Amino acid sequence: MASEPGDNGPDFSRNNGLLPAIAQDAQSGKVLMMAWMNQEAYEETIRTGQAVYFSRSRNKLWYKGEESGHVQTVVQILVDCDRDTILMKVNQQGAACHEGYESCFFREVAPDGLTTIEARLVDPDDIYNK
Repeated sequence: MASEPGDNGPDFSRNNGLLPAIAQDAQSGKVLMMAWMNQEAYEETIRTGQAVYFSRSRNKLWYKGEESGHVQTVVQILVDCDRDTILMKVNQQGAACHEGYESCFFREVAPDGLTTIEARLVDPDDIYNK
């Protein structure tokens, strides 16, 4: 496959410079989480080979696993057709979800409300000292 002329990866000129970044397990294909990336987080991810996001609540870069140790090693990065969504195939160490689940998508919508469909891997209080 050839590179596309003038294509330098995701287009951060839209959406206030923040793009959704989806982390998917490289082996199983399971969607683990969605977070935001700005240009700096994207470049740091490329540089380190580890997933780095932008925390909107803290207004700073967030190195996945910096507190929990549950890092994501990036295997492949894909960009959608509009270049405004990032998909990262990762090797996840530990739980991807800050609530201690393998995936942030551990709740299923049912007619009578939400149902938890995964077992918790780790107690978040043991990780984050809450």
